[in-house]
Amino acid sequence: MNIEYPLKAAYSLKIESVVKNLSTERHEGLSKAEASKRSKRFGLNINKSQKQKSLWSMAFEQFNSPIVYLLLLTGFASLYFKNIVEAIAIYIVILVNAMIGFFMELQARSSMRALREMDVSYSRVIRGGKTIEISSDGLTPGDLLLLEAGDVVSGDGRIVSINGLQVDESALTGESFPVLKTNKTLTEKIEPLAAENMVYKGTAIMNGNARVIITGIAENTELGKISELVGRSASTKTPLDIKISKLTKKLIWITLIMTGIFAFSGIIEGKPWLQILETSIALAVAAFPEGLPIVATVALAYGMLLMARKNAIVKKLSSVETLGGVNVILTDKTGTLTENKIFVEVLSFPSLELNVSIKNGSLEYKETGIEKCQENLELLVRIGSLCNNAPLHQADKDKKSSGDPIEIALLVLADATGFPAKKTAGEFKRLAEIPFSSETKLMGTLHQASTGFFVSAKGSVEDLLLKCKTLKFGTTARDLSKEEREKILSRAEALSSSGLRVLAFAYRIFTEMPAGDYLLDLVYVGMVGFLDPPRMDIKGAISACHSAGIKIVMITGDHPMTALNIAKKVGITAMDDNKVIAGSELPEMEVLGDEWTKRVLSTSVFARTTPKQKLEIVEVYQKAGFIVAMTGDGVNDAPALKKADIGIAMGLRGTQVAKETASIVLKDDSFTSISQAVAHGREIFQNIQRFVIYLVSCNLSEIFIVTILGFLANVAMLFPLQILFLNMVTDVFPALALGLGKGDATVMQRPPRDPKLDIISNYNWLVILIYALMMTGSVLLAIFLCKIYVTTDVKVLNNVAFLTLAASQLFHVFNMSSAHSRILVNEVTKNKFVWIALLLCFVLLAAVYSFRQSREALNLYLIPLQAMFIIGFASMLPLFFVQFYKLVLEKRAVPGN
Repeated sequence: MNIEYPLKAAYSLKIESVVKNLSTERHEGLSKAEASKRSKRFGLNINKSQKQKSLWSMAFEQFNSPIVYLLLLTGFASLYFKNIVEAIAIYIVILVNAMIGFFMELQARSSMRALREMDVSYSRVIRGGKTIEISSDGLTPGDLLLLEAGDVVSGDGRIVSINGLQVDESALTGESFPVLKTNKTLTEKIEPLAAENMVYKGTAIMNGNARVIITGIAENTELGKISELVGRSASTKTPLDIKISKLTKKLIWITLIMTGIFAFSGIIEGKPWLQILETSIALAVAAFPEGLPIVATVALAYGMLLMARKNAIVKKLSSVETLGGVNVILTDKTGTLTENKIFVEVLSFPSLELNVSIKNGSLEYKETGIEKCQENLELLVRIGSLCNNAPLHQADKDKKSSGDPIEIALLVLADATGFPAKKTAGEFKRLAEIPFSSETKLMGTLHQASTGFFVSAKGSVEDLLLKCKTLKFGTTARDLSKEEREKILSRAEALSSSGLRVLAFAYRIFTEMPAGDYLLDLVYVGMVGFLDPPRMDIKGAISACHSAGIKIVMITGDHPMTALNIAKKVGITAMDDNKVIAGSELPEMEVLGDEWTKRVLSTSVFARTTPKQKLEIVEVYQKAGFIVAMTGDGVNDAPALKKADIGIAMGLRGTQVAKETASIVLKDDSFTSISQAVAHGREIFQNIQRFVIYLVSCNLSEIFIVTILGFLANVAMLFPLQILFLNMVTDVFPALALGLGKGDATVMQRPPRDPKLDIISNYNWLVILIYALMMTGSVLLAIFLCKIYVTTDVKVLNNVAFLTLAASQLFHVFNMSSAHSRILVNEVTKNKFVWIALLLCFVLLAAVYSFRQSREALNLYLIPLQAMFIIGFASMLPLFFVQFYKLVLEKRAVPGN
């Protein structure tokens, strides 16, 4: 049996051709035997989900960095020289860091598993002339699928027969309003998702019913093609990963250079190889801040927890900081900026137009003169309630409805105006209905009333006006003149141009039961403009992002005028800015010249875009040097979510594909959570920069000290385990405290940092060098004073160097306040974690001296009291000099000085 599969451009084929090409029956469907054969031949109707990393792979990634390689090498060298304790200490450092990173990513993965949807669904098909229910994964090409309101479409298909079918395609296209379908053959060449005679996998049936011949399953559906595009989209390495990697390489080069210099000079001087190698190990341990991975991991994990409290689940640790560097957010419209619910926005009557809103169940408007059209309002509400198939029910004090969202909006309007739909339906018994269709674009219902028969009608303005003979104006009706028709049509066009979906309403009263077509000689009442309105909190959130120097760009599959209208309302564009680019205008990325690139970068609204175009817009911004965040909830957003530096998916209504692809998932679907997460990201970067400067300056001082002491005679250099103790205890806890500190209040009132800058700028390196030289000087001064006034014992001098360096590094944490902050009251002194860290470190130092085993492991000895005074004096000098310099700066900043 010859089967043409996949069947291309099925929308352009007559139904008979679709039936023939897929070798199926229009009324009987496939036989059970044939369906079984095809399932084996074409496979199950399952889209390939993104492959999750195995636990082993996730664990291995924690060890895959130059930092770990250097520490492993140092540990091996320590083992070689029988320094077992040193080697074990180094490996514990590596393991602790890996465990923290692994468990935090595992926790995020568990959170995502809890958010995933159950992907088990069932479909009704006709096989061998009988209607049966099957698991949706058993659907196969040529199956005759039955659809009705409430179903989720499980495969792409050509519509064979139809009855008022309306489909919500927002997950694929971003279109807010349901699409009215037809079974007519389309001759013109169009985008597949624009085909009104096709249904697509993953979309939802809102109204009506249909029979559909399945033309595509699994990867051969539009949904499958988008999933494949997601798979081809390369994930972008986060800026923090890049910055830490560059910093690591610099530190490794510093280590190699210093080690090389010392080894070369040692060989020339004829020093023993053992001493040269041991000093090289000490330099390697000193050069690299072993605590950096742990501190960075904990700081990011802490940020991850803070964001989770603010309803943002972060799936990858480094994404926490990346979000703080974002300077453009590309956002979907439907459900992200808007409520993803349809509401009445405008009531347009012949004598008055009202801009309305419904708050706390009441209709609100600012216009006056409602008494002139009160009867029109009551009639319009009655028509909207009667010419309506959406049920309304109560649950948990919230009104939750199923059906066409426009019809639901009309029912909500009825309740808000004081004419409940249930009461109206009880007074007017429905006798007949003319369903809405793509051909007539009208719906009409006939009802029996206490005084006769009432006809209610709604539909497109142009088509309904053709059925109208008179116009309702207050308490009277008059003939509908040509001028008035043109005026109504002109107003309808203006409302549509502003992004509203517009329907007209009319009625007629019969004294006797009408025979034949009752949608004739109707009385025009008015129009209603519908809109998926902006979320209540969105304008403030976007304003906060603009204040923070973040550009907001809307990319949607919706109508250009609808997109532009929402963009103006929420503050993405100015009210006089009418720039919008439709997807049909965008050239292919390969031929996108400089002029088009500039146009893309200067436009804030994109409409009717395809998933591929969303992906390409992300790439344009990334090539221009932007750090890009992309928000979305639909399958059509998934490729761009993956490509962006930060992909942000909606957790409540987001599709499974979107949530699995994104790096952050919002539990409350609120854009406000994004601005709060950006603020946390910025605070975390400030903290990271602060503790990196702290740690690197401490380690640079250790390098200088080890190198200088290695050349000096009669002074024992610092031992590797002593340096490791400094790096993992007296350095780590203060650095952790800096990493957990709060940012300043102006963090969202400044522009984003330059993404091209390293985590440590050239100026920062100069500051680090000055800090390191001051701490080195304090240690050398302590040794010098002890040799003169206390003792020349090499062991005591070693301990003096160790303790002076430890104390000066602990006091050095107070130098990490900003340059222009006050000396005694600043972000560091107000950080309670700093005081806890200092107390803990001094307690640990005392504890190390209290036990013989720890003293022997670290080569520590009890030293004279005079030496302790010298240590205290020398270790305070770097803090004193830095604070004195800040005091000078502060005085210079005062006007008049």
